[in-house]
Amino acid sequence: MQEIIMDTNVLFAGLYSANGASFKLLELLAGGQLQTAISTPLLFEYEDVLKRNRSMLQLTDAEIDIVLDNLCGFSRHQKVYFLWRPYLPDPKDDLVLELAVAARVNTIVTHNLKDFTRIEKFGVEAITPKTLLERLP
Repeated sequence: MQEIIMDTNVLFAGLYSANGASFKLLELLAGGQLQTAISTPLLFEYEDVLKRNRSMLQLTDAEIDIVLDNLCGFSRHQKVYFLWRPYLPDPKDDLVLELAVAARVNTIVTHNLKDFTRIEKFGVEAITPKTLLERLP
């Protein structure tokens, strides 16, 4: 089974609209057809972004907590013991890259490919949710 690291913008997009590739990716994760790794810093980032935008998502804080609890339930938890910051322009993207390296996951799924330049040196690639879905059997 393929394992990915999901950037925050993909989680947000999947919760915002049921019509796109991000939503389909969330369905695959929940259904066990795809695996993801998560770290405590990334979980806090998810929570911050979702709760700041709760009105746009039309979710309550309690509903967001349920989403995150479920995500934790089917994710592989990975501790990150060492940091390379700063490597990418945005420190919040660095925590995604650090998780990918620590978890030995070679695919970051994001809508912001330009934010993940030069990550190939770590054996990691950034792709969009649509590209990921096209590659799945």
